[in-house]
Order: sequence, then structure tokens, then C-alpha cells
Amino acid sequence: MKPAFFRSTLSAAALTLLLGIGGCKDYLEADPDAYYTTEQIFSSVSGATTAVITAYDLLSGDRTYGTRLNLYYPYDTDELIGAPGAANAGNRGLSRYKAQPTNPEIVNPWGDLYSGVEKANICIKNIPQMALYRNGTAADTAALHRLHGEALTLRAQYLYELIRNWGDVPAPLTPTDPSKSFQLPSVDRNVTLDTLIANLGKAQKLVPWRSKAGAVNERITKGAVKALRARLALQRGGYSANATTGQITRPADYLTYYRIAQVECAELMRNRGEHTLNTSFYDLFKSFNEQRRESANEVIFEVAMGGSSATADSKLGYYDGPRLNTSPIFGSSQGSIVAVPTYFYAFDSTDVRRDITLTPYTIGSNNNQAGTSLAVITTGKFRRDWRVPALPGSGNYLGYNWPLIRFADVLLMFAEAENELNGPTSAARTALLEVRTRGFGGNATRAAAGLDLSSKDAFFTALKKERLLEFGGEGIRKYDLLRWGQLASQLAATKAELAKMQLAQAPYNTVPQYMYFRVVNTQVQWARSFYRPSPAATPSGTTRVDWRQAITAAYITNTRPGGTGLAADFEPGKGKELMPIPQSTLDTDPNVKQNFGY
Repeated sequence: MKPAFFRSTLSAAALTLLLGIGGCKDYLEADPDAYYTTEQIFSSVSGATTAVITAYDLLSGDRTYGTRLNLYYPYDTDELIGAPGAANAGNRGLSRYKAQPTNPEIVNPWGDLYSGVEKANICIKNIPQMALYRNGTAADTAALHRLHGEALTLRAQYLYELIRNWGDVPAPLTPTDPSKSFQLPSVDRNVTLDTLIANLGKAQKLVPWRSKAGAVNERITKGAVKALRARLALQRGGYSANATTGQITRPADYLTYYRIAQVECAELMRNRGEHTLNTSFYDLFKSFNEQRRESANEVIFEVAMGGSSATADSKLGYYDGPRLNTSPIFGSSQGSIVAVPTYFYAFDSTDVRRDITLTPYTIGSNNNQAGTSLAVITTGKFRRDWRVPALPGSGNYLGYNWPLIRFADVLLMFAEAENELNGPTSAARTALLEVRTRGFGGNATRAAAGLDLSSKDAFFTALKKERLLEFGGEGIRKYDLLRWGQLASQLAATKAELAKMQLAQAPYNTVPQYMYFRVVNTQVQWARSFYRPSPAATPSGTTRVDWRQAITAAYITNTRPGGTGLAADFEPGKGKELMPIPQSTLDTDPNVKQNFGY
């Protein structure tokens, strides 16, 4: 929900200026006309604030974290399948790994991300040149230093998103000169990441901690800068696909960057008064749906949404979440993202995260829930039926913010970096178990049962699964697998597990063929365990649904190239780890080359 910081009335002249300075139609689609000069905008704290707000604005809306970057780009993986069906020229082309350079879902987010970079660059250049930055009152100087740090962080976020999806990309670090052609070469991603990591080291000295800023999660504070710096460091130290050959390698100096991540996360962990783990996983995600601040400040930075528009809001809870079929109370939703069936069974039966992350129900026009088959379970962290206040009708913008990073990620990034550097130390185990114990409702004994943390490799295996369970539906898993160099192998392993499930082979030999439910006070009540074989007859008073029975031979076949299921067109060694560079960019910038495999 857009906070007061984002409710400033932006004059048309200011907006035109900030969209237009350095605007290049090839990348930014900006109008170069302006009514106010740069000097006029950057002559006061309020003008600089307006400029930074416009740099934030590109985070929200359909083409970035309102829909595309968080609901289209992160799938398919071993957790979720994006909009099941054959690859097309739109969203399913992305999730089936058959995207084309002309796909508008490639072209438009690319353009908006570069618009965000441009707006941040305008602020980064001009704010430090303001007389008030150096010689203003203490309040003015502090405000401008903060705005400068925010702009540095926003640019890092936009370029990070470009790098993790497209690899080596142009990385403009100054505003575009409108008198010159915007034809920049692609830059080695590691060089860009080094620059951004250094920038964030500077930014964290410019912005205050949340407690000193009186800020909500939608504005960047020191915790957000540190967490993003750790995330970029792990990206820099991870595996990546060569844009020319497709070969996946890790840099020789990767441990240097794991140390940066470890240090940043450790400092965040020492400042628990700023951010900590919410004791309730349920409350954490109910807060997004109820559009309120969650109680523990676990969310370190989230994208502010609002306004019920394609440019400023999100389709969270409409495009994803359970399917609602014109409920008079809750309205309608698409429920387009479904769980990989094996993901449901990756959760322990007592892990509370399962029934928050996944929803095996739909809601009909009678407002009642109905059970679904295992093949069409939807996501659950963002749900229209959890919205407060309820929003009936067919409107598809619910005002739900998108969490870019939360404290659970800090704990698990620390655990990963510490293990890579020093092995499974006590500190690494403590951080991982803190997240896992919360997942088991605070039961530390149950959380630790059967968990092997005895060696570096065993710890990494446990951490890899913990991140799978903790961050389902948050757009993280695909990028974890990419930086670990394991996307291809994990997709292949998941398809093999699905084949075992279809044949009722161990460990899926106790998964029931059918499940049975009844409706109690509009809610689904499952009559039997998800972990015991089906009974010989349908229990009295229940409705039967296909469960494992829905995982048919045809379902498995459709996970292969040319099918319609999980990553159906992904081919190892063919460069599908990266998105194609938009054709419109290649046509106008001869310095940029297409990624391998396209």
C-alpha cells in the first residue's frame, strides 16, 4: 500500500522532466521535452524528493514487480509452474523456457528497468551537486544524503534484476545525454556487480536505520541496503551462464564475495532491534493480505503498490493465489501459478508453512471452498479471500505489496555464506534452525529431527531445501538454482521424481490416489491424511477428488520438450538459463549481442 512518502503530488512538469532527461526511445521510451530545468528540480529537498519518488515508481506496476518480474519471470522451477499450458508468445513462453526476443513480456520489463536506472542516475548525479547537500541545515543535509543513498540502492536493484535475467547487459552509470545516441555495449556482469557492491557500501553510510528514520518497509533504510548488498555479493560469487557459449562457471574469487555477504548479514543479525524473525509465519503473510505492517519488522524492503492501475499496482492475489470463481464476497481471481506436485510433499506434515504457501482449494460462486487435485494446487501467500477489506467483483488489482527481501533471507544467506567459508559452524546451524523452527511452529525438537548438518555438503543440501520451503512463491527459487549452477539438474531431478509419483514408487508409495473432503462453515475440511493411502470406499458425507490419480502418464509426458508441463521446453546446454535480449534493442544498438541459444 502506497505510504505517505509516495503520496506527494507530482507536478506534470516535474514528471515530464524526470521522464525526459536523457530519455532514449530505444531503451526508455521517454519524452525529451521538459518544462523545468534540472537545476530547478534539484534546488530544494522537496524537488529532490520528488525525483527519487519517480525512481521508486518503476518498481511497481504490471511491467515490473506488479506482475511480470515476480509472477512471470521466476517460473518454472522445482516449486511452481507458471500458467500451465503450451509455450506461447507471452507469459507461457517465459515459464516453458521458450521465450523469443520479440515477446512483449521480454521487451516491456527490459524497458521499464532501464527507465528505473535512468531515473536513479539522474538523482545520483544531481543530488550531491546541490548546495544544500554540503551547506544546508543539518536536517536538509541529512535528508539529501538519505535520498542519495536511496537512489544508489534503487539503481543497484534495477541492474541486479537485469543481470540475473539477461546476464551481461549495458550498465549506464550516468544519465543519458539526449544529444547522443544511446548505444552502450554490454558489460561483464561481474564488473557491474563489483561496481554495485561498492556503491551499496557507500549507500549504507548515507541512509539511516529504520528506527532513526520513522520509516515503513516501502522506503529504503540501512537494513535494506545491507541485505541487498549481501544478495548481490552471493550473486557475484555464484555460477552464471556465459552469454556467448552458454557455459556455466563460477569465478575463482567467489569466496571474497561470500565474505561480504557473511559480514553484512552478521551485522543485520546483531541489530535485532531493527529487523528480526516474526514468530508467526501466518501473521507475516496475513499482513500483506490485510495491508498492514507486520509485527516484527521481518520485511526489510517491500515494493509499495496501490491505485488500482497497471502502472502503480500489483496483481498479487489475483494472478496467483487460489482460484476464485466469481464469489459474491471475495470476487474472482485467475490462480494461474500452480505447485509442482512433488513440492507439496517436500514439506513435512507438521510444517506450518505448507498450508500458507499452497492452497488445495478453489472458491465458487456460493462462497464455499472446494478441494482440488494434486495437479492444480495453487500458491497461497497472497490470496484474494484473505484480503481486508474484502474486494468483490472482477477488479484485478488488490493493492498487495511485494516483499523484495525479509529477515529470513538474511539468516539463510548468513548460514550459506558461513558454511561455504568455514563449514557447518555453530553460528551457521543456529541461523538455519531459527528459520526452520519457526516453520515448525516453534517446535525446535521437531525442526531438528532427522536433519543432517554434520558436513559442509550435508549442510548445503539442508539449506537448499530450507530455502525451497521458506520462500515458495516469492520469486527466489529460480535465481537460487541459477547462482548455484543447478537449474538444469534440479529440473531433471524433479521430472524424475514426478515419474516416481505417477507410478506410486517410494517415497511416494503412501501418497493417496484420491482425497476426500467435506465443507464445514464454507471451509474445506479434508477427511483423511495426505500421507496415507486411499481407503477402499469413499468416507460417508465426503466428496472425492483425484489426488495422485491426477498425475497421469500424459501429465508426465507433458513435462518433456514440446509438451505443456513443467519447464517443457528447457534444454540443458542450450542457453535457456538467460532470457533473450529484446530484438528492438539489438536492432538499434549494434554494441549489444544476443545471448547464446537465441
